Amino acid sequence: MALDMHPSETYARLSERSADYHRMAVALDWLAERWQERPSLEEAAEAVGLSPFHFQRTFTRWAGVSPKTFVSAIAHAEARRSLEAGASVLDAAYDAGLSGPSRLHDLFIAQEAATPGEVRRRGAGMTLTYGWAPTPFGRGLFVMAERGLAGLAFSDGDDAATYDDMHRRFPAADWVRDDEAAGQTAVHAFAGGQGPLPIVLIGSPFHIQVWKALLRIPTGATSTYGQVAEWAGKPRAYQATGGAIGANPISLLIPCHRAIAKDGRLTGYHWGLARKAAMLGLEAVQAAG
Repeated sequence: MALDMHPSETYARLSERSADYHRMAVALDWLAERWQERPSLEEAAEAVGLSPFHFQRTFTRWAGVSPKTFVSAIAHAEARRSLEAGASVLDAAYDAGLSGPSRLHDLFIAQEAATPGEVRRRGAGMTLTYGWAPTPFGRGLFVMAERGLAGLAFSDGDDAATYDDMHRRFPAADWVRDDEAAGQTAVHAFAGGQGPLPIVLIGSPFHIQVWKALLRIPTGATSTYGQVAEWAGKPRAYQATGGAIGANPISLLIPCHRAIAKDGRLTGYHWGLARKAAMLGLEAVQAAG
C-alpha cells in the first residue's frame, strides 16, 4: 500500500511510536525491575540515555501514560494481589513499596476509587452459593447471596479460571456449590421467570454508584464511559470509572457491555469482545421488536 494512502497525521504518529519502541522497551523493563524503589524521572531518563524532558515526552507519547503513572499502576496491581491473598493493609503497603497504609489508601483511591480495606473485606461475613448453568451466551457461573444474585460470569471452556476470577472479587466470603440453585437462577434470568431477578451489589460506594449508572442505559442503546462517569457523579474520574466498569461482577444484568469508547469502538470487555458484540446485537434486535 502506498504511503500517501495513509491519513498523514495518523501515519506520522504511528511512525513515531514505532521509532520509539526499542528505547521505551528498555525503559519499561528498567522501571519494572525497580518500581519499588520509586525511581525519579531523572534516574529513569539517564538509564535510557535521554534528558528528563525528552524521556517524559517520549514515554508518554508511546505508552499513553507518564512514567510516574506507569509505576503507580504496577504498585496498585501488586498491592491488590497481596490483599486478595489475605495480607493486611499494612503488609500490602510494604509489598507495594509504600511507606504505610495512608499512602496505600491514596493509591487505591486514585486507581479505582475504593479503599484497601474495602477491597480486602469484599464478601466478609457472607455465604455465597455458586453454580454453573446454561445461558444464551454460553456456560454461566452464577453467584447467589441471601438476598439475590451477586455475580454472573461466563466460561469459554476454562471453568477453573472463570471461578478463580469470580472468587477473587469476593475473597473473604464462604463459598458453597449448588448447581441446582444456579439453574433456577438462570431460568429466572433468561427464561421468563416471574418478576425481576433481585441483584445484590457488593463493592465500594463508588463502584456501586457506577454500576447503578450503567442501569440507566436502555436495552439496545450504548453510552460512553464519560457519560457513565457523569451519571455516577464523577465527571472527571474517567480512570476510576473505567476501573469500576471493569470490576462489575454481574455481567449482562448490570450492562457494562453497553459502555463504549467516545469514538464508538467497543473496546475491552472482561468476557471477550465477541460476547460483547453478541449481547449488543441481540439487544438491538429485541429493541427493534
